[in-house]
This record gives sequence, structure tokens and C-alpha cells, in this order.
Amino acid sequence: MTRLVLDGLQGAQIVREARDAFPRECCGLIEGVSDGDLIRATALHATRNIAGETDRFEIDPAEHIRLLRTARAVGHQIVGCYHSHPNGRRDPSERDRHNVAEDGFVWLIASLSTPHAPVSLHAFMVANGEFQPIALDAGATTG
Repeated sequence: MTRLVLDGLQGAQIVREARDAFPRECCGLIEGVSDGDLIRATALHATRNIAGETDRFEIDPAEHIRLLRTARAVGHQIVGCYHSHPNGRRDPSERDRHNVAEDGFVWLIASLSTPHAPVSLHAFMVANGEFQPIALDAGATTG
């Protein structure tokens, strides 16, 4: 089974961003390296959420391209994205399903229901245009 590995600081970063953005969705890109079924995050890049609605996320395309180039320059790639679901939902939303594109791309969702509620992290990979759950090792993250 495919596994996404974050270190504890990276997991804590996503938890912090999800709480700080509440009631809006936080978002960002995951830089990393893939080795077979293991995907290791080497950096998380918080991005500005340019969506007009509070229950949506949209990463600025120019920022996405800039980060792609930066990652490639050091032999890495953008392996996925992350965003929060401030409604507490752990699974991809209908909007997420509508925006799915690239097979092999990881989507990490941070779900929480209030700014001080526990945050749970869930990872999915796009395969054949559908979200498939993948294993997540987020280090010693506590939400």
C-alpha cells in the first residue's frame, strides 16, 4: 500500500495552518520524493487560498508553477496538496472530487470542527480519476 510520510514538524504545521485558517480552508503543496510505494514529504509550502467561498480552496496557479520549478531545481517534485475541512469531514468533498486531475497526486485533508477541536489528518491518492485512501505516517503529530 502507498504510504505518505511526514515528520512530526510537518504534521504540526498542517494542524496549525488548519486552526489558523478556520473557518476558511487552509491549503498548500507537498514537496517530496517518491520511491516505489513510499512518498516522503521534504517540505510543505503553505499557499494563499484564493477561493472566494469560505468552504473552498484554490491554490494560485502562478504560485503552483513557481513551487514546481523550485522543487525540480533540487531534484524533488510536488507530490501532492493539502487543505483543511473546517466542517469536520475527513473524506474528499464533492468539490474535491470535481477538481481531481492528475493520477498519482496525493491529497491530504486536515479535518476539524472548531478552531480548538482535535485535527485529524487523512491521505488519499488519485488513481484512475478517483480518490483512494493511502497510509499516512505523520510522525508524533498530535492535533
